[in-house]
Formats: sequence, structure tokens, C-alpha cells
Amino acid sequence: MKNYLSLVKFSHTIFALPFAILGFFLGVNTDPNYFDFKLFAYILLCMLFARNAAMAFNRYIDRAIDANNPRTAEREIPSGLIKPTNALIFVIVNCVFFVFTSFLINKLCFLLSPIALIIILGYSYTKRFSALCHFVLGLGLALAPIGAFLAVTGQFGLAPVLYGLAVLTWVSGFDIIYALQDEDFDKSMNLKSVPVILGRKNAMKLSSVLHVLTGTLLVLAGYLISAQFEQLFWIHWSGAFIFIGLLIYQHFIISPQDLSKVNLAFFTTNGIASILFGFLVVFDFYF
Repeated sequence: MKNYLSLVKFSHTIFALPFAILGFFLGVNTDPNYFDFKLFAYILLCMLFARNAAMAFNRYIDRAIDANNPRTAEREIPSGLIKPTNALIFVIVNCVFFVFTSFLINKLCFLLSPIALIIILGYSYTKRFSALCHFVLGLGLALAPIGAFLAVTGQFGLAPVLYGLAVLTWVSGFDIIYALQDEDFDKSMNLKSVPVILGRKNAMKLSSVLHVLTGTLLVLAGYLISAQFEQLFWIHWSGAFIFIGLLIYQHFIISPQDLSKVNLAFFTTNGIASILFGFLVVFDFYF
């Protein structure tokens, strides 16, 4: 169990999970539904199964690449802790559970579940032919608030779409920063990434632009919700500005010449930003 939790980087679920919970509570407020514990549990399970499938599939597809990269050679599959066949079975099981759980939610979520799987599984192939791989990863996580809102209301909404776009630009931006570590290796393996195509300095600039867009989208979503409910939601605004502040902070601690704090920026800063923002927004919406 420990090896499989490590395989899927279970702790990284904190990146998108708060936005899924945000989408759920936004749906509860929009549609005025009561808090449905069973539906909430289904949404959490969908997040769990989808992310397990996506991460394990990525590790399965990239097992040969990981084995040649000193930074990733000790991962579970290349090191022999988990057999490739078992990892693939794990992917299939999680995909089946994801589709089944979406069926239990509503018809629309069930019909859209294969599209979600195509996006989150397809990401694993993209870096072989396109530097847009970072954006495909962002798109996969961007489905969290949109899907959770759909689960509650059965329809799309502008606010969750704005939050989804914020997740897309946020994740794409910090994934570009993370990819800086493998720039030389990716070149040697003919893999595509923004750092490979643009170089370190321009990759950092693009990441900064994406995170400016993230902040802008969070402000637009907050303004829309305040106007829709005719309330200030000042706790929400506090969360948004904390999130934006942490985005700015990670760009201060990373530079093209010094990547020593990439893990601090990627894991710690983004994890704290997501948890704090999600908690404060949900608290303001619901309580």
C-alpha cells in the first residue's frame, strides 16, 4: 500500500482537491440544495480514482524514461518495487471505479467521464510530441471545480469555469517551473517541454504570465460571485489575495540560475496556497 501511495504521489492530491470541494459548495449555494453527504463522498471518490489512474498511468508509460533519468530512477516501477503489469491493472481498476462512481452521480457526469479519462490519461503521451504537455496537465486538473459543480447542479456555470481556467493556468505555470529540472535530460531524450523549446529564462517568463492570468481569473470569479449573491464575501477575497501572494513568492525563490528551491515552490507553496484558498472560500460560501 505504501508503494502504491508513493506511486500516485497521493499527497499531491491537495493541489486540485480544494477546488473540487469549492465547486461542490458553489453548486450547493447556486442550486440551493442541502448538503448531500453521499454526493460529496462520490465527488471525493471520483477525484481519488481519476488522480490514481492518471498518475499511475503516467508512471507506467514513462517507466523507461524514468529509468534513464537520475532524478526519477528510484521511482517504484523502474526500481522494481511495483511491476509494470500490476501498475497497469491498478490504472484499469481506478478507471472502472471512476466511471461507475460518475454513473452514481448523474447521467451528464457519466456521459462526460470518458472524455475526462482521455484528457487525464492522454497527458502522459503529450511530452513526446508537444511542449503543450504542461497545459494538458493543467486542463486535467481544471476539470475538478467544473465537474464538482456539474455533479451538484447537472449544468455548467460561469464561476466554476473561471475557477477551472485559474487551475489550468496555475498548474501549467508551476509545472513549467518543475520541468526546469529536466531541461538537459529532456533534450537528450528528444522530449518536448517549454524549457526545452524556450530555454530557462523565457520559460520562467511564460510561467509568470500564466500566474498573472491565474490571479486575474481568481479576481474575476470572486467579482462574479459577489455580484451574483450580492455579498462581499470578504473571506473569499482574503483567500484569493493569499493565493496570489504565494504565487508571487514562488517566483522570487526560483531563478534560471538557482533551482535549489524548486521543490519548495512546487510542493509546499502551491499546496499551502490551494488548501488555504479552498478552505477560506468554502467557509465564506457555506458557513
